[in-house]
Amino acid sequence: MSASGFARLPKPPYYAVIFSSQRTDQDDEGYGATAQRMVELAQQQPGYLGVESTRGADGFGITVAYWESEDAIRAWRQHAEHTAAREQGRRDWYRHFELRIAKVERAYGWNKD
Repeated sequence: MSASGFARLPKPPYYAVIFSSQRTDQDDEGYGATAQRMVELAQQQPGYLGVESTRGADGFGITVAYWESEDAIRAWRQHAEHTAAREQGRRDWYRHFELRIAKVERAYGWNKD
């Protein structure tokens, strides 16, 4: 992720894994450190392109991770440390989540600066 919060991505096509979640009311319980570790670990995986993430004060968040291929997404899903983090998330951190995988065919943006 760049300093602006926007991922720097190549020209499409590529894939987006969209993770929308609602946190439980529990204290952090290691969530922040684990989330940061998952970003650091994902960055080391073949096919990783970038990430954009935000979370509101109400606990609702969206993270979009970008990948070169469905094979890269599958490999990330099977990574042991990521698997353990997912299990802990289901057990401790999330009340509800939705995961969607989409192929990005076209992308454009604008920057006033």
